[in-house]
Amino acid sequence: MPQSLSDISIQFLKGVGPAKAKLLANLGIKTVEDLLCLFPHRYEDRSQFTPIAMLKVGEMQTICGQVLTCRRNFYSKNRTVEVSLEDKTGKIFCVWFNQPYLANFFKEGQEVVLYGRVDTFKKRLQMVMPVFELISAGDQSLNMGRIVPIYPLTRGITQRYLRKTIDTALRLYAKGLKDVIPSDIRRRHQLADIAGSIRHIHFPPTMQEQQAASRRVAFEEFFLFQICVILRRLCIIEKKGFAHRIEPVFIEQYVKSFPFTFTESQRRAMDDIAADMKKPRPMLRLLQGDVGCGKTVVAFFGCMAAVQNGRQAAIMAPTEILASQHYENFKLLFAGGIFDGIRLGLLTSRMSKKEKAELSGKLKAKEIDVIIGTHALLEEAVDLAHLSFVVIDEQHKFGVNQRALLSAKARPASGGSSNPDVLIMTATPIPRTLCLTLYGDLDVSVIHELPPGRGAVKTYHFSLEKIQGVYQKVREWVLKGTQAYIIYPLVDESETLDLKAAKHMFAHLQSHEFQGLRMGLVHGGMKRQETDDVMQKFKRHEIDILVATTILEVGIDVANANVIVIEHAERFGLSQLHQLRGRIGRGSKDAVCLLMADPTTEEAKSRLEAIVKTTDGFKIAEYDLQIRGPGHYFGRHQHGLNELRVANPVTQLDLLEKARHEAGHLIKLDPSLHSPAHTMIKQVIKKRYPQYLDMVLAG
Repeated sequence: MPQSLSDISIQFLKGVGPAKAKLLANLGIKTVEDLLCLFPHRYEDRSQFTPIAMLKVGEMQTICGQVLTCRRNFYSKNRTVEVSLEDKTGKIFCVWFNQPYLANFFKEGQEVVLYGRVDTFKKRLQMVMPVFELISAGDQSLNMGRIVPIYPLTRGITQRYLRKTIDTALRLYAKGLKDVIPSDIRRRHQLADIAGSIRHIHFPPTMQEQQAASRRVAFEEFFLFQICVILRRLCIIEKKGFAHRIEPVFIEQYVKSFPFTFTESQRRAMDDIAADMKKPRPMLRLLQGDVGCGKTVVAFFGCMAAVQNGRQAAIMAPTEILASQHYENFKLLFAGGIFDGIRLGLLTSRMSKKEKAELSGKLKAKEIDVIIGTHALLEEAVDLAHLSFVVIDEQHKFGVNQRALLSAKARPASGGSSNPDVLIMTATPIPRTLCLTLYGDLDVSVIHELPPGRGAVKTYHFSLEKIQGVYQKVREWVLKGTQAYIIYPLVDESETLDLKAAKHMFAHLQSHEFQGLRMGLVHGGMKRQETDDVMQKFKRHEIDILVATTILEVGIDVANANVIVIEHAERFGLSQLHQLRGRIGRGSKDAVCLLMADPTTEEAKSRLEAIVKTTDGFKIAEYDLQIRGPGHYFGRHQHGLNELRVANPVTQLDLLEKARHEAGHLIKLDPSLHSPAHTMIKQVIKKRYPQYLDMVLAG
């Protein structure tokens, strides 16, 4: 039997060896198969470069020229290296900051290919921090005169080396690539063979052939992932769950026990949950909605329904702050009402062994009805034998199988089941494309609208040079009675990053711009008790201005805090900015979000434009997908998105739906993938998703 390419160490490929193998491992390349699946992130058409005289200012372009001069100024603040280049039509200057070693690379007469944004400075053409590649006379065939792939790099590995090594691997091993998609499916969708497609992704004769090859690989990625999702769904449907008894009168009692009116979306979501909980199979439902839409009180409904049925409920949150807030909210919402007397427990990693053991004993004895905690709930000593309802908050903060680990803690008990109902809750709205890709095994409920009576939130973007005016305005607002947040990307000052830091700015603002005002500081390096104390003071309005890092992304709700200033906002992700902005506008007053930033990249500019344009979390999510792509939306390591190297649910929804249809048809015919024709599919899925499908494809 021929050796699989996934079993051939990259070390033994011609031109690699032990030293280069260690460097390639930094790119996730350990085998020949890994190397062939390191796909380009863009291409340059080097068959025809743009002449320098024809360059368009403000656009990203590729040029080729010869070095005229290389000058360095290591005594300036930014330590610049400036290179002048020319071609037959003109001259351009290129500048790099804080990379003095580059001065050793550029020699007079050296041929260089550069890619970057073209600007003008002092009436001359200029590229700032362009990507460059030195070209030697002996390696033209793979690097010049054609469409050239551009790969992600690591220290010690160059583009030229990668192209040569991948070309070697293709020549020696391309025949070892096996088609995992059945031939009848390939014929139906006019998909080329995998070996030719992989070659054309790396070295396409034309961009049309590259697109066809990319479509072929994307279909395979979607197809395999959707088989996983569909099998997980079937696995859930076939399990035995606990059929809760939930009468309409109980739902009305729950709704009327609060001093506010539920929105239509909240009522629909509760109806969905109640219908699922009544069934004899476990619920697996995603509850999504924007910041402040009232998801928590809907999730608490499921907890109360479980308790009314003599069972226990658990809520797992990603941070101690959020777990503590759920705990406090639960006590506050039900105190003195018809559900008063519910026995709560709070479990976090910082508790002592003795405290955890005491809490676990109470859980085992059913002396706790609802347990709220962090990852600590997954610890072996925690006994959740009577569990019938689980809430996992901010699922994307957890690994794929942690919800399964929490569910597995329940055990059959007097007519119960080891498969509790699971509600996954997220304040990061997920577009339909990602729902279909990632959560096709879940039912979905969406809360669209915010509760009535909320104030409007307006967002503005200013350059950092305007910061003194912003501080003055914040001071005026605070003196009128409102509270404010000021957010920084770092806790401490950095020697390598020219950014303001929370601890330093807290001390500075206290003694300068906000002297005489009551200030507080919270960041991830503080002890939980210290953080809680500061936040409680802020809630009680004993603090006017809270300086913080992204620790505030989740977990604090202060109705009187209606101003947030986010400094160096270009350093935050779009979802982070939206979550931080969600800390304000929690009451009836209007709120203001001020983004202080001087973005230098197109992506950063796009993020700021998007956050200013809308407060709609679902639109923000769509923008985020367009800007970053699906692989970085939640973090690939969390969701099996590692294998979506080419496929993009945002731009290839039609291909995703075709692949999902074919995956569904195949699973309908062979749900266990036992057929000899599907053995390879099973093997590939096990290899690509070793944790994702353990519970489904065991054996």
